[in-house]
Amino acid sequence: MAVIDLNSDLGESYGAWTLGDDDAMLRLVTSANVACGFHAGDPSTLRRICALAVGHGVRIGAQVSYPDLAGFGRRHMEIDPDELRDVVLYQLGALDGFAQVAGAGVTYVKPHGALYHASVVDRAQAQAVVEASREYDPSSAIVGLPGSELLRAAEAAGLEAIAEAFADRAYQADGRLVPRREPDSVLTDPAMVAMQAVRLATEQEVVAIDGTVVAVRARSICIHGDTPGAVRLAQAVRAALEVAGVSIHPFTV
Repeated sequence: MAVIDLNSDLGESYGAWTLGDDDAMLRLVTSANVACGFHAGDPSTLRRICALAVGHGVRIGAQVSYPDLAGFGRRHMEIDPDELRDVVLYQLGALDGFAQVAGAGVTYVKPHGALYHASVVDRAQAQAVVEASREYDPSSAIVGLPGSELLRAAEAAGLEAIAEAFADRAYQADGRLVPRREPDSVLTDPAMVAMQAVRLATEQEVVAIDGTVVAVRARSICIHGDTPGAVRLAQAVRAALEVAGVSIHPFTV
């Protein structure tokens, strides 16, 4: 039987600005990538999402970012690796404080936005993320794109490396995601998203935007919380996976 984790980027509201429906998503996913305040997420949002996650039995992960609140963490930054390590460590401590108060803790780390994509190919930035995670908690898992520098660095540091795939994003032939600035990079049709998720979970492959079939061995599938209609997409994905006989469980204990 295929087993898969469902993760989603949550806790991305900030002050008077509300993004996504965290309550509904937490009823559907098994792992929550919670914003840590540097691309989104104010302190009260972090407290609330951690409490909700614990109530629903959802694992809490830190979605760490460049210090880019104005750009939602989607702008690349040339940042010294030592500074980046401290930026990541700072975010981990902030989120874990709220997770501990809620009765749990941060169990994994996943970069967000531009940092996620940089960590695919930039060894120094990938190692900075991993080093901060290892310093904070040597039992942390690291979530990233299969074959990325991030996951290689995690394995080298003795951390659990979790490869993930995306149900709601289009792929390039090299296994990387189609950049958001390009047309059709984000998938919003529930049937298409569900079909891609099932294929990823059961056949460990995805059809790239040019028709190439790409092998993607993943233990977790992401559905973005800020994708239009995210709740409907997550409902369709979960239902389709269950019909296909896929067991849905978090990858962390």
